Amino acid sequence: MKNNFCLCVILTLLLVNQLNAQRNVTDSIISTPILGAHYGANWTQGDLADRFGYLNHIGLMTGYKTSKNWFWGIDANFLFGSKIRIPDVLANVRDSKGNITDQNGDIAQVNLTSRGFNVNLTAGKLIPVLSPNVNSGILVQAGIGYLAYKLRLETPFHVVPQIELDYRKGYDRLTNGINIHQFIGYQFMASKGFVNFYGGFYAQEGFTKNQRSLFFDTPDSPVSKKTRLDVQIGLRVGWIIPVYRRLPKAFYVD
Repeated sequence: MKNNFCLCVILTLLLVNQLNAQRNVTDSIISTPILGAHYGANWTQGDLADRFGYLNHIGLMTGYKTSKNWFWGIDANFLFGSKIRIPDVLANVRDSKGNITDQNGDIAQVNLTSRGFNVNLTAGKLIPVLSPNVNSGILVQAGIGYLAYKLRLETPFHVVPQIELDYRKGYDRLTNGINIHQFIGYQFMASKGFVNFYGGFYAQEGFTKNQRSLFFDTPDSPVSKKTRLDVQIGLRVGWIIPVYRRLPKAFYVD
């Protein structure tokens, strides 16, 4: 299985390299579908910073680059992190010694992490300055999409009845809504080969609302239904694959 996977990767890279060689990337602006994968390092701001700290983004992208160096596409991202800033969300299930016990009375391990995702429509423009060819340069993008996130509670080795199954919904802070995002950075598209990448500064603003009607850790406080401003700012780097169509072969007859 490993050998077959490696062979597929090698054949794909060779194919991309061959197709790249058939295009004059240096002198001509190429229109092409694009696939890509990226990683983002994000710091929380606004209302989101009251709940979570640093967040990772891992995502996939697909889109189209036009012969005028415009870009449009769609991307999807998985969000995760381990920095939780909500004051002891499980205080009401701890005993007098501060422990959480499972159904057998043993001390339980409970892990708290942040989880979420977003899906975005994106449009942008490539400006070929400070670049080795007209398909590389400053990349500016913006878009709109959907954001959802929550606090994830895990009990990997124990069963804690107070926070199992539907009871977790009383603690998870499920929140969702519309988000917008902006990116400015640099994209490099190789004149030959398959070394194509981009990187730069990323910002995202989510206009979200709480989706739970009660938080079990603060049962006497009503859950706010006001629109939240959940902000993330950071860096994004990605690898892209232009999917060039094969050029027709030229035939000459004497």
